[in-house]
Parts: sequence; structure tokens; C-alpha cells
Amino acid sequence: MYLAVWVHPGREEIKLTQIKPIRIGVIGQSGQITPVVEEMSATVGREIAQRGGILICGGRDGVMLAACRGAREAQGITVGILPGNSVAEGNPYLSIPITTGFGLDYRSLVLVHTCDALIMIGGKGGTFSELSLSYQNGGAVVVLTGSGGWADKIKGLVSQDGCLDDRCTGVIRFATTPLEAVALAYSLAQG
Repeated sequence: MYLAVWVHPGREEIKLTQIKPIRIGVIGQSGQITPVVEEMSATVGREIAQRGGILICGGRDGVMLAACRGAREAQGITVGILPGNSVAEGNPYLSIPITTGFGLDYRSLVLVHTCDALIMIGGKGGTFSELSLSYQNGGAVVVLTGSGGWADKIKGLVSQDGCLDDRCTGVIRFATTPLEAVALAYSLAQG
């Protein structure tokens, strides 16, 4: 939590206001990623940081590493929700590595509940699972199309109103550029 201090001119009172930073999750595949996806991820991370948000991710390699690198280059805060018990499994760009010992499935549940909105970049089965968990729990997900994997497959499964099924418990939106994805995620996070 950040604190803002307001001093009223001509008065002796000081008002402290708590400001809750926006928490944007970045989800996407681990392991090898293409240079295009690496740059998309880094741009997303930079933009989150430049807007004063906190980047939250699974904390490992691939999309997560590139997004964290971008955020840290912009002096941002990055949080990695790690599946194991060792901070050594986290990437070197994490400001705050959080070990869970939960494994990948339960780590993903913690991740989606920690974020105000998610941005999906590429992705394989685990990323699809995180999108589904967020949707089932009323979350907002912005899918960055053109990044490959599930990000380019999911659009055909989502209705025009951003729903995966008739319950419409969450919301899924699509963006074509990293800057648009972050702007849309911020908009959804702020309600």
C-alpha cells in the first residue's frame, strides 16, 4: 500500500490517504518463447510499471521473465508466485518472490486471486487453466492476440459479450497490441 500525504495550505492538518496500486497479472508459457513474444511481454511489463502498477506472475521463465524484465527496467515492482519452496526457481527480475510449495495448479489459483486483472500472452495448457480459473472466479482477462498459443485460439470460444458460457461469471476481452492490453486491463481492474 502506498501512502499519499496531503498538507492543506493555511491549516495545520495533514491527511494521510492510502492508495491501493493496481495489481496486473501476466500469464503465458514458460520455457522458450519467440523474440516477438519476448518483446510483447517486456512491453507489457514496462507499461504496467510506468502506470504505477504491480506486475504479478508465476515468477519463472518465458513470458514471465520477459514481462518482469520490462517492468524492472521501468523501476517497477514485480511479484512472483512460485510453485515450489525455493526462491532460486524464480527469475532474476523478481522484486518479491513468494514461495508457496503448492505446485503449479494451486500456485495458479493463488495468482489469479491476487490480481485485479490478468493479461494473457501466448500460452499453453497451464495458461489456459489460469484463464479458466480467473473466469470461473469472476476475474477479468485481457488476451493479447498475435502472441500465439491459446491467446490466438481462445477467441473462437468466447461470446461477443466476453463470456465462455451462459453463466458469464468473468469477462474476457481482446487486444492487438501490448499497450492496448495494459490499458484495457487497467480499465477492467478499476471497474
